[in-house]
Amino acid sequence: MNSKNKNTNLVNALVSNTEGEIFDLEGYAAVGMAGQQLVPLTCENTIKMPFGGELMFLPDRIPLLYNMNEERIELIDTNPYFPEEPIFPVAAFNSPGYVNSYACAYEEDDDADFLPLFSYGAVGWHDESFRSSVILVDSERRQDLRLMKPEKVKSGVKEIRKKMPSNRLEKHLEKCALEYGCPAAKNFFLGRYEAPLPTSVSCNANCLGCISLQKEKRVSVCQERISFTPKPEEIAEIALEHISKVKNSVVSFGQGCEGDPIFAAHVIEPAIKIIRSQTPDGTINMNTNASKPDVIETLFNAGLDTIRVSINSVREECYEAYFRPNGYTISDVKKTIDTANRMGRLVSINYLNCPGFTDSPEEIDALFNFLENHTISLIQWRNLNFDPARYYKIMCDVSANTTPIGLKKVLELIRKSFPDVKHGYFNPPKEKMI
Repeated sequence: MNSKNKNTNLVNALVSNTEGEIFDLEGYAAVGMAGQQLVPLTCENTIKMPFGGELMFLPDRIPLLYNMNEERIELIDTNPYFPEEPIFPVAAFNSPGYVNSYACAYEEDDDADFLPLFSYGAVGWHDESFRSSVILVDSERRQDLRLMKPEKVKSGVKEIRKKMPSNRLEKHLEKCALEYGCPAAKNFFLGRYEAPLPTSVSCNANCLGCISLQKEKRVSVCQERISFTPKPEEIAEIALEHISKVKNSVVSFGQGCEGDPIFAAHVIEPAIKIIRSQTPDGTINMNTNASKPDVIETLFNAGLDTIRVSINSVREECYEAYFRPNGYTISDVKKTIDTANRMGRLVSINYLNCPGFTDSPEEIDALFNFLENHTISLIQWRNLNFDPARYYKIMCDVSANTTPIGLKKVLELIRKSFPDVKHGYFNPPKEKMI
């Protein structure tokens, strides 16, 4: 684990004590992890931590730190200056719009549990600022907490509640906004950008990182899954309210608080028809695993404008290891994308990023082959909310993944080879995807 990086512009390591108190460790630099690759953090491979990011300490894990004097990476489980004090790694959960280029570097204890469903970016301290190893992929302030004042959200809730006193979906979104702090639900009540339309109680995948249902109970879910299927009229009422208020608005089926919306197509299809019978405005989008081409085609015929397809990999063995699909394969997903292309609809992919895997040569080759054969308007780069070390091991158990080239390089190569493909984080209106 020796490092040849002698850059004097190193970023100081952050660690935590047992009480969760975070401090920088003099003489040690922070280290980023990409699979098996370990890289000291510098001012060149980090930026000032974006507003809204949060720091987390990781229990049952030992920090990997760069010893500046010895010029090597070391596993350090106690404070070198107070040897009786155990220390733990510190990671950053970065703001929307930024994608991790390195994960926090650590090794697990033998009895370590799975980490909660967050992403764990590498972070350090330099010149009185926290610095994160992230890349900006979307500068839109759609989920900037400074623009989501709690009092304005509550005021919006009161206004919408009066308009829709018996709409069950509205009440569900109230809980999402006020209890779970869902940015999409907040934006609906604030009358801006994109409104969520959760509908489905079911799914045909068992994703490792599903935030609303964990059958194996290895990790806790982040929020409750919707427990009912809204009526078409309830869905349309929410959508039409948002479209009437917001220029170039987006309304989206397929949220974190539901299964896959293809299993609610029986209410989504008539809901879309109601919306389109009253307005041609707005973008009707669906976030989906795209496992049922025929169902998606029916929804396109009803007026669905765009789809965002979630993938962690286009390699079948890696896709199946994460999504654990029930009754479909990635071939069905590709067929759905081809159907959208044939019908002139727009497709983005929700590409779940984990440093060390996503930027491995094998994954890059597979992605390039996919992009050469299927038209994609936009890649939404998302940080995979899952234990990074365990995810990498799961992927390596089913596939080869050699030394990563770095996410920055991946983005450069895609932009050069596929200049028509856009890059971002959020669902844009259809006008911006063309």
